[in-house]
Amino acid sequence: MVGKISIAPVEKSLEIRYISFFIPHPSSFMINPTATLLVSCPDQKGLVAKIANFIYANGGNIIHADQHMDFAAGLFLTRIEWQLDGFNLPREVIAPAFGAIAKPLQANWHLHFSDTIPRIAIWVTKQDHCLLDLLWRQKAKEIPAEISLMIGNHPNLKSIAQQFGIDFHHIPITKETKFEQEAKQLELLKQYKIDLVVLAKYMQILSSNFIAQFPHIINIHHSFLPAFPGASPYQRAHERGVKIIGATAHYATADLDEGPIIEQDVVRVSHRDDVADLIRKGKDLERVVLARAVRLHLQNRVLVYGNRTVVFA
Repeated sequence: MVGKISIAPVEKSLEIRYISFFIPHPSSFMINPTATLLVSCPDQKGLVAKIANFIYANGGNIIHADQHMDFAAGLFLTRIEWQLDGFNLPREVIAPAFGAIAKPLQANWHLHFSDTIPRIAIWVTKQDHCLLDLLWRQKAKEIPAEISLMIGNHPNLKSIAQQFGIDFHHIPITKETKFEQEAKQLELLKQYKIDLVVLAKYMQILSSNFIAQFPHIINIHHSFLPAFPGASPYQRAHERGVKIIGATAHYATADLDEGPIIEQDVVRVSHRDDVADLIRKGKDLERVVLARAVRLHLQNRVLVYGNRTVVFA
């Protein structure tokens, strides 16, 4: 059962959405597949019991359960995973059965099955450090997904795609051709049945129209924003004498670089570091932060509400 991910604020929408998505890392893979529910709803008494009882009453064995209460928003958020072996409901029945429980709770929810392999598209420009890291991790089965497509607004990294046997499409973007080219990109995502787009240092701004049609996008950038936006941020950060540098991975939204944050990290720098050192350390951070964010997303550990996330790591 496959659907679309949505990151619309839960407090503004009561639409029920679900998706089949991921196969776990081999080191933690169960002989029997699992199902995972991500649920957010207005807080009230008995929510944990109602959700857990749905699984228990149908013969399920819960192996992971976590929850969070946002008191300011009045929202209850939870992730619960159970084994499908011995579960009395067929897969195609789980969603409508839980839907009957979720509706009176005014819940937004997503259903995922662990043995469904996602298809990823990586978008690039000229920098290759995040791309190569993701490709290596995928080959090492740290990111157990299928990387089916690469799109670049420059042709520079086509040879890397060829080395890894991945289809590469060069789609240059200008102000005049943006609408037309984004339509081609959307068609490719549909053609390749892509579940997630990863912007691996893709240096183009996606239009709000594009994101509205395909919202499941993860972006990576340095954490100098908003202090040092635009070109040469490391040069200006060095001139300013910063003491830490960082990287941020987030979901892309219509507001540039302001989407819900999935993962961040920082490293200290000193007066001994020149601009080249800052760039090197920044690239190292971008690699690992993006990889963590993609893995967390694929493990169905990220629950978005408003412009924030709860990450059940």
